[in-house]
Amino acid sequence: MAKTKEEPKIKEEPKIKEEQKETGEKKIDKNLLKIEELEKEKEELEQQLDKEKNDYLRLMAEFETFRRRNAEERLALVSSAAADTIKGLLPVLDDLERAMELLKDSKDEAAVKGTSLIYEKLFAYLKSKGLEIIDAVGKDFDTDFHEAVTQFPAPSEDMKGKVIEVVQTGYTYGGKVLRYAKVVVGA
Repeated sequence: MAKTKEEPKIKEEPKIKEEQKETGEKKIDKNLLKIEELEKEKEELEQQLDKEKNDYLRLMAEFETFRRRNAEERLALVSSAAADTIKGLLPVLDDLERAMELLKDSKDEAAVKGTSLIYEKLFAYLKSKGLEIIDAVGKDFDTDFHEAVTQFPAPSEDMKGKVIEVVQTGYTYGGKVLRYAKVVVGA
């Protein structure tokens, strides 16, 4: 009987090894599948991370553009407000010029000196803020800076097409024309 007991053991051992082989192969297959799934998941996460990183960089670039544009708009607004204020003071400057012209022949030195002082202070202040006079007399007529009021026959041949007289002074502010010079042009 001992032989019969041993024989089944021998027959069982190969079955166990085959079962272990099958389960081992199944475990390896499952592990390979799990590794493949994890690698796919890793690639998807890396792609998602790249996408999020690109979105973040775009958002930061858009924000930087917004911030820069906003700062430029604020500067333009301040500059526009200053230009409007200075433009509003130009009639006062014109009146002071006319007053000085009228007082030139006056014997009242206090009025001449006082008006001249007020004009010089006001003009110095406006000049410090960026106001410049458009130099016109004797220059070629330029529609970018001059507005022709009328044409007169030129006193000489070389004055044709040039500014003979300034009727109203023109000004620039920050390199831009604030008020065109009204001029008489030689024809």
